[in-house]
This record gives sequence, structure tokens and C-alpha cells, in this order.
Amino acid sequence: MNQEKETKRMLSGKLFSPFGVGTEDWNRVHAAQKAFNESEFWQDTQAFEALKKCFGKAPEEMKLTPPVYFDRGVQIFFGRRFYANTDLTILDENDVCFGDDVMVGPHVSIYSVSHPIDSEIRKTGLEISKPVTIGNGVWICGNVVINPGVEIGDHTIIGSGSVVTHDIPENVIAAGNPCQVIREIGETDRAYWKKQYELYRQAH
Repeated sequence: MNQEKETKRMLSGKLFSPFGVGTEDWNRVHAAQKAFNESEFWQDTQAFEALKKCFGKAPEEMKLTPPVYFDRGVQIFFGRRFYANTDLTILDENDVCFGDDVMVGPHVSIYSVSHPIDSEIRKTGLEISKPVTIGNGVWICGNVVINPGVEIGDHTIIGSGSVVTHDIPENVIAAGNPCQVIREIGETDRAYWKKQYELYRQAH
């Protein structure tokens, strides 16, 4: 099986064999994430720095809280000041791209890979992938699942327990299964939180 051909098919959204794209990246990120998951990460950053080398992009100021799980690593592109709470899972058979200042709650799963709907084709073991894009300033709350091909716009909040099956626009609060827009984030929200921040500053 031609590894280059299968990888090209995988990244272009065509049916591909997961066993034909090679195991180098898989082996590397799995060894690194095992070491990170078992590390004393709060005082020893060595394992985390080694894990960051497995990603397509990993800014210096990003933070992860173990345990974590990644399929390949190389197709994950983190933005600046990325933060994820415990138990982040990313299946990155296609590109998974984060903007800057993204916050991710605990137990979030992001999938860029899926299986054929037809059961006969599914039995062949072939898969299909689509990229996932998450914009700047997005907050993904706990226990969210994001499916292949989804794009989430800048500054949007995805509520806890949501299953995101389609694109979500920028500057909204969205939640549910399937995830739907609840309302826009507007000037009233910004004024309220600016006031709360000023009160905090005055108290300190």
C-alpha cells in the first residue's frame, strides 16, 4: 500500500485506509502523551515540552492538563494561549486548527475522522476525514463533542454537553444535541462583564 497516496486521500476527504498512512506519527505522539499523562506536570515540564514537538503547531504559552489523547499529533495546530482542562481527546486524521485564546473544558472530544454510513463499506475498515476549525477566543465547555468538518466562529461559547454536528457562527452562545445557536453575545454582555471586572480591580 502506497503510504503517500493514502495520506493524500486522508487529507483530501476521500476514503482511506487508516493502516496505510504509516505509524511513525502515531507511535511518536502515543509515546509522548503516555509520558506526559504519567508525569508530575505541575512541577516538571519536560514531558510536556516533548509532547509539544509532536504537534503541527504548539506555541510556548499553551497549556494542557493530563490525561490527553491524540491520534497523530501532526495535524493539530494550537493557537496562542490555548488552554485545555483534563481529558482532551483529538482524533486528528485531518487538520484540527485552533485560533488564539481558546479555552477547552474537561472531557472534550474533537473528531476529524468518521466511518461510512453503509455497513458493507464500513466493514472494509476504510475511513473518511474532514478538518475541524475553531476560531479565536472560543470557549468550549465540558463534555462537548465536535464532529468532523465543523467550523466554530470567533468568540463563540459552546455549552456543556453539546454535540456539534454543523458550523456555528461567531459571537454566539450555542448548546444542545445537536448544538444550536441560543443567542448572540452582544453589548449588554460586554457591559456587564466589564463592570464586573472593574469591581474586581477596585477590590484589589
